[in-house]
Amino acid sequence: MVQVTAGARLHFGFQNLSLAHERLYGGVGVALDEPRVRVEATPARSVGCDHPAAREYARRAVDLLDVPGTAVTVHEVLPRHVGLGSGTQLALSVFAAVARAHDREPAVRERAPDLDRGGRSGVGVATFERGGFVVDAGHPVERFTADRPAPGEWSVPAVAARHPVPDDWRFVVALPDAEPGRNGDDEDDSMRSVVERADPAVADDIGAVLLRRALPAITERDCETFGDAVAEIGRLNGAWYADEQGGVYRPPVGDVVARLRESSAVTGAGQSSWGPAVYGVTDRDRADAAREAARTALGAVGCGGEVLVARPRNRGANVCETEAGSSDPGSADGGPVGERKR
Repeated sequence: MVQVTAGARLHFGFQNLSLAHERLYGGVGVALDEPRVRVEATPARSVGCDHPAAREYARRAVDLLDVPGTAVTVHEVLPRHVGLGSGTQLALSVFAAVARAHDREPAVRERAPDLDRGGRSGVGVATFERGGFVVDAGHPVERFTADRPAPGEWSVPAVAARHPVPDDWRFVVALPDAEPGRNGDDEDDSMRSVVERADPAVADDIGAVLLRRALPAITERDCETFGDAVAEIGRLNGAWYADEQGGVYRPPVGDVVARLRESSAVTGAGQSSWGPAVYGVTDRDRADAAREAARTALGAVGCGGEVLVARPRNRGANVCETEAGSSDPGSADGGPVGERKR
């Protein structure tokens, strides 16, 4: 039996959504140690899984790998469509587990398009592979116009920059009780509308923040500047999305972000992907205060929800062999994807 564990990711935004520039998208994000996806796979004569989405990914994996079958058990999942990368992390975790259960190399970057993953942003695939703070290279506009290619007809964008996140940094994550973020056909329609009218000048501003503030800050371990920079990247992205989501941040996220920014325990706050997940950058010494600030922010806007403080994850998904029937989360910390611990 093979067990795979992968953490969530935050998506701070894209570098460019305008067709006036030569490259489109270019995701910016970071890997979190929790919440997590945790799945197990065992060779079988057919596909068996009680989780509907995981079962579909298992079927695709069996077809792509040309193996007889697999029994997949899902022990932990990320909350769906809240901005934490639930679909990509589940798809890649299931694929990697099935591959390893049959003594195959996962090759998740190569196979992600066949799983309908990595179509716009490469952050989810890159954080699954190696974790850290990731900037991907985006796609040439001649390949990705307002409509993305059909599933499987793209390559996951290359990693343009990756940096480990200092171990003492933390990310407070608030999950308001709100409608799920855009996904599926709704997301495709919204992205098409945004790309068709995106102001290229916004991309120039984002590029300046990324190159002159975010990347130097992560290299120099400057938490304050990094937090402010990624929050600014998110705010600038919101200018593109405002007509689609009802503001720079989708309601009620904007009010939660505004309240969270008032806390001295948080440096930089914003919306992850389509939300409603809200993040704030902090550190180990201020983590408890940041958690309380997030709870207070949710309460102040009359919105319930959950709050967690996550460590950064500077390694890829863990893949290891376990005893049959084991469900001990600790047994999943074997080694990064592509390695095996016996």
